[in-house]
Amino acid sequence: MHAHAPTALDATRRARELSGLGDGDPIDVLVIGGGITGVGAALDAASRGLRTVLVERRDLAFGTSRWSSKLAHGGLRYLATGNVGIARESAVERGILMTRTAPHLIRALPQLVPLLPSVGRFEKALVRTGFLAGDALRATARTSSSVLPRSRRIGAAETIDLAPAVRRDGLRGGLLAYDGQLIDDARLVVAIARTAAGHGARILTRVGAYDVTGDSVRLRDELTGEETTVRPRAVVNASGVWAGQVDPSIALKPSRGTHLVLDSERLGNPRAALTVPIPGETNRFVFALPAQLGRVYLGLTDEAAPGEIPDVPVATESEIDFLLTTVNTALGVELTRTDVLATYAGLRPLLDTGDGATADLSRNHAVLTSDRGVISVVGGKLTTYRKMAQDAVDTAVRVGGLTSGPCVTTNLPLVGAGTRPEPAGLPQSLRARYGGESAAVAKSGELVAVADGIDVTRAELAFAVTHEGALDVDDLLDRRTRIGLVPQDRERALDAAREALG
Repeated sequence: MHAHAPTALDATRRARELSGLGDGDPIDVLVIGGGITGVGAALDAASRGLRTVLVERRDLAFGTSRWSSKLAHGGLRYLATGNVGIARESAVERGILMTRTAPHLIRALPQLVPLLPSVGRFEKALVRTGFLAGDALRATARTSSSVLPRSRRIGAAETIDLAPAVRRDGLRGGLLAYDGQLIDDARLVVAIARTAAGHGARILTRVGAYDVTGDSVRLRDELTGEETTVRPRAVVNASGVWAGQVDPSIALKPSRGTHLVLDSERLGNPRAALTVPIPGETNRFVFALPAQLGRVYLGLTDEAAPGEIPDVPVATESEIDFLLTTVNTALGVELTRTDVLATYAGLRPLLDTGDGATADLSRNHAVLTSDRGVISVVGGKLTTYRKMAQDAVDTAVRVGGLTSGPCVTTNLPLVGAGTRPEPAGLPQSLRARYGGESAAVAKSGELVAVADGIDVTRAELAFAVTHEGALDVDDLLDRRTRIGLVPQDRERALDAAREALG
């Protein structure tokens, strides 16, 4: 597989396709925003045969899409709040991801609620009922129990085996259920973007959109300052928490979700997500999620985040304290501030529906068409990106008077899915991140770690430059790989990243 493959994104292709826009190439659908929803819309539109362009002012997965818990949720939480529709939609979309479109990027993750003295008979019954409802959701979404095993009760020994740091005093076993876990959210975004490119979409990062209306947009190459005005038949605003900057008629009430990054060894290298009920709340939990690169992500908060939208949100001191205090109720080892390697926070682009805490705002998505003719897709969440994209493109076809084929994304495998990786000698971490493209990645450079103790290879950095549209060090360390989450690791990998960019 060479850099001229139809799915390969690189600086040369970007320059060529930008130049074509300046020459007046016709556009059916212009998508603004390179997060999960934007790339999903670009893939949906391009795979229907529409002439599609996606522009992103920064990089793919720059915003909220890289700050998630890396879970493909089955929607259990929404079921508990009576929102059966969104719960079922989540379960269906999770099944599509795990069995058809991205099985190489998602695995079944055990979620473990330890039965400690703090979990009384009522709380235990509540969790068990929830887990059984999750089994029913999985079954109605037609996801096999061979993909996501049924929930069950386990003994104390198995609980300790799955989560070695769990508190032993009074441990009566655990309740176990399964959900989908992404190897990485930003990797999913890049895979969707490249699949869209393979269907003819132009994926243009570092290109800003200004003076946006439904049939005219001023584009600026943020690297050179050059500008051109394009006249698409339809415009889809998929810029997430920045949607109101593209279309001022959009009112959002962002909520911040914060995670802490911990060393997996500190928690005994858990194999399950330790799921800890938040004291005094029903149906809210803190999760300690085993992740790639020897890390555990501890989350998640839900705090209102009014005011200016920052490029990179930051965790607050109170959120860090809350997460540590909550998880420590279930641990035999006490975690302190010194155990926190890093933090990350993302803003959920929730629709402002008036009053209520952000935790209570709907996670439904909405597709809105403004007086200016701009179609905005807002709300929703990572798991349901495909359905959000489908709804947005359906609207674009109608508003723009476009002729298109039907939506085909329920059965469209992303790059890396569907073909088996060549097993000989390839690291397991490589296969987990690239699936069927592992062999192609291995041919891109040396299978040598970028630094001691970091299981990302130099070949992966080279592949990110030739195939995944990485243009600078930040793209490589903060989004194509997640080395940059931990500042010390980032520092150690800098030289390798600079060499990959040549």
